[in-house]
Amino acid sequence: MQLIMKNIKYISFIWFLVLFVLTIGCVEQIDLKTITFEDALVVEGTITNELKFHQIKLSRTFKLEESIPATESNAIVQVIDDLQNTYNFQEERPGVYLSETEFKAMPSRQYQLRITTSNGRSYASHPTEITPEAQINDVIAVKEFNSNGTEGISIQVSSFNSNGNARYYRYEFEETYKIVPPYWSPYDAVVVSDVAPFEVDFVPRTKEERVCYNTIFSEGIIQTETNNLVEDKVSKFPVRFISKDNFIITNRYSILVKQYVQSIEAYTFYNILNNLSGSESLFSQNQPGFFSGNLFSNENSEEKVIGFFEVASVSTKRIFVNPREIIETTPPYISKCNLVAPELVNASGNSPLIEAIKQGTLKFFQVNGGENSPVIPIPGGPYQMAALPCSDCTVLGTNVMPDFWVE
Repeated sequence: MQLIMKNIKYISFIWFLVLFVLTIGCVEQIDLKTITFEDALVVEGTITNELKFHQIKLSRTFKLEESIPATESNAIVQVIDDLQNTYNFQEERPGVYLSETEFKAMPSRQYQLRITTSNGRSYASHPTEITPEAQINDVIAVKEFNSNGTEGISIQVSSFNSNGNARYYRYEFEETYKIVPPYWSPYDAVVVSDVAPFEVDFVPRTKEERVCYNTIFSEGIIQTETNNLVEDKVSKFPVRFISKDNFIITNRYSILVKQYVQSIEAYTFYNILNNLSGSESLFSQNQPGFFSGNLFSNENSEEKVIGFFEVASVSTKRIFVNPREIIETTPPYISKCNLVAPELVNASGNSPLIEAIKQGTLKFFQVNGGENSPVIPIPGGPYQMAALPCSDCTVLGTNVMPDFWVE
């Protein structure tokens, strides 16, 4: 999860800049730079009722003119419950800490995150219990038009908690889509001679390049709540809208929806974060500034710590979608695909075809027409060739079918 890290530029003490600008007035154009900067630890961490290796991310605040946050490395990271069970985390890559063992948060237990940074400073979260469970009942994909009148596919989730004690929900998703390039051929062109007389040959492709898959993860904060409803029931809540022109629904598509039940404190924190980072202007009514989560410094009560340590129950559900069963149109391919026919020998005595094959910029598709051929010829050389994204799916994804995939 990178929600806090991606939005930290908007919430890291920008109010100092706002006060400065409002004080001097808007007489002349100025470059937006950090006037006052306060270095602070940023923590991103959610443990759940899933038995798995859990992850904690540590970084630092960064200035307005910077684009990449500094990671917090070489820290000691632990999660300890009220029975003194300790789960140690090891740094997997800079700023990302993974639990050494698989574990899951249990009901009626309190969990506390403890961090000691490389400079010896100590931080902790308030003890936190896991939230009540609420199972996803259904995830559906339906044809819909968004607020701009764009046609597409809406992914909607429904859930129900009979005890009425969940109420606050946050969603993430992982979507996987199938990639089939339009100009794939079972044969590869190989260079036999790169000097005159130039010569190419054709061999069967040994690598799977016709069908691939790619997985992308949700961004941003997606929340809903049922606090004002009679029942603790989420009904057809839209977590994702995919325009009919989006390449990812060209072929078969799958989405895994994750529903986190949040505490009121976690829900409020993420809701504020979403409102602040979603402001269209620093000078809107929602002025970005510091707001606290459930983390603190053990040495200095005045030190600011950004982030939230969340202990949440989670429910997941995956569906598969054949987009053409929902909408009729087929999206355009992600890359503009035009067949070309480089000359075997040009007027200068060079071979554009040989060079394209050697450089790997084009792949063979088919013979360029000819007598008694059903292929409509195009100007150029003897073979029709296509750019890599249009002929080799591994440019856009992996040729390894995911374990969960079903046709």
